[in-house]
Amino acid sequence: MPTLPPPFFPDPIHAMTEPNGLLAMGGDLEPDRLLLAYRGGIFPWYSEGEPILWWSPDPRAVLFPEEIHLSRRLMRTLRQGHFQVTHNRCFADVVRGCAAPRPESGGTWITGEMRRAYLRLHELGFAHSIECWREGELAGGLYGVALGEVFFAESMFTRVRDASKVALKALCRRGYRLIDCQFLTGHLARLGAVEIPRDRFLTLVRKHTG
Repeated sequence: MPTLPPPFFPDPIHAMTEPNGLLAMGGDLEPDRLLLAYRGGIFPWYSEGEPILWWSPDPRAVLFPEEIHLSRRLMRTLRQGHFQVTHNRCFADVVRGCAAPRPESGGTWITGEMRRAYLRLHELGFAHSIECWREGELAGGLYGVALGEVFFAESMFTRVRDASKVALKALCRRGYRLIDCQFLTGHLARLGAVEIPRDRFLTLVRKHTG
């Protein structure tokens, strides 16, 4: 597995099949390297104490915004107006919410190093958040990196039922052609995410990031 010199990534075709998508290790989380990674269909994902690991899985989970699935109950919730949605109002708070350990996982992959890196991308205008509020309190949200018409979603969280789904619906209304979801989960599949071959994903990224 390659160890990275200053900004460079091997072709994703060389990514491992087990674990699926592991491509390289090392390097840093400076803006130039992160943006190069996203434009190449690559993202960082590692745990505290590990070297930075870079991934490009095959297949790739994506959500086409026009294909989002919303349950009748959630549609009712949206119509009732219980939530208020904002964009980039409190990016750091959303990242902290996503980084909070979850009972089902027992930890978090969003390390302090990762939080600082995405805050820097936010300051540069590349990383964005969607916030969902209930009665003036942050109820949930999501964040990721936007390049052209592609949104590379990093994480979402919820403190009130349905808040993260409301945030995702709001993201789908922002004009993106493609939302990268990285790996497919049952939760994402129920919301309409699908898996596509990595080569098709990379073609779409090249086409829509400009």
